[in-house]
Amino acid sequence: MTSFDTSPQLNVWRALPALAVVFVMLATTGWTALHTHRESSALQASLDKWEHGRIHGLRLPDPDAAPARLGRFFASLTPHDHDRLAHRYALAVGNMNGAPASLRYRANRIALEQARKVERTRMHDSRISPAGRQDAGSRMHRYESLLTPGRQILAFDPEGSGRIAEVFGDLDSARRISVVVPGVDTDLLTFQRTYRPYSAPVGMAKALYAAERTASPSTPTAVIAWADYTSPNGLGVDAATGLRAGEGAVRLNALLRALPGRAPVSMFCHSYGSVLCGVAAHGMPRRVSDIAVAASPGMRVTKASHLGTTARVWAMRDASDWVQDVPYLELGGLGHGADPVGSGFGARVLSARDAQGHSGYFQPGTDSLRNLADIGVGAYEAVTCAREDDACRSGLSGTTTAGRA
Repeated sequence: MTSFDTSPQLNVWRALPALAVVFVMLATTGWTALHTHRESSALQASLDKWEHGRIHGLRLPDPDAAPARLGRFFASLTPHDHDRLAHRYALAVGNMNGAPASLRYRANRIALEQARKVERTRMHDSRISPAGRQDAGSRMHRYESLLTPGRQILAFDPEGSGRIAEVFGDLDSARRISVVVPGVDTDLLTFQRTYRPYSAPVGMAKALYAAERTASPSTPTAVIAWADYTSPNGLGVDAATGLRAGEGAVRLNALLRALPGRAPVSMFCHSYGSVLCGVAAHGMPRRVSDIAVAASPGMRVTKASHLGTTARVWAMRDASDWVQDVPYLELGGLGHGADPVGSGFGARVLSARDAQGHSGYFQPGTDSLRNLADIGVGAYEAVTCAREDDACRSGLSGTTTAGRA
């Protein structure tokens, strides 16, 4: 059995070379990598148009209004009104927390079709470099894939490297909702992969959705592949700080507050995604029942109790995962705090047997995926703990669980 305990003194000495590298990067490149991501020009243009729009002679509500208020507005409209708004303000409606999920799906199909046409034109524009035309082709093919009938795109922003979220299952009827939050190098082009599919958000979410249905066929579930934030690009300065996590936390909590119904929500946060979930935890709505992190470099706190959430906190790490060699501390804003699988952190530590490195936690047939699915359906007593004392299941007696079929 691999030990997760590491002495603080050893961590400090291990951290010094890594921190030295980071400080050199900062000295040579400045803090430019930490500048806040500007809002999408296309999305902002759609929002500006919405703010000056009217329907039946009345002004449209503030797009940043509370989801409940926006929900009442959309509920007062006819299907024809919905169709008009989706076509006139596709990006605004497609990204509007409070709009019905089905309407967001429809609006984002319209926005994706518009974006596909733009990239198809760019592919044949002689004024663009060969590399630019090749990028346009890659984007056009990705948009075509996202336009496949049956796909449910909950958020879409084509600006820059792009942001996106997709739903598997029926959000409105789900009795349990799961949200997958990925880590670095996540964008429109890496949202889905043919090679090593379970290392990308779509593959992660599809595998989790299938595993949840196996764990409890009678429990209607929905899984969101949430890549609607600007993730760090590689393992550079951005990945060593919490800036991207802070920006993403605002977006994540806005989505969580707008989810339909009252079903419990479980968060599944991988790698840098666990940093984001750690920053977001204190602002998550109380319906978030579980936060499970895998391959975490830290959650920017020293103890799980400091996250400021009532949710159960779970953690897992495969013995072959390179992330165990990162310095688990925070110094001057660099680093992400204590090791979530460490005995002093206070998380419930789960088995990740057969996860096969940093990106294999959602691979079908692994302990890690089975454990995540059990959490997703509320079958807490079925999880496999990393340590023989089964401490990760302590205090769960009497909990309503879906159980295995």
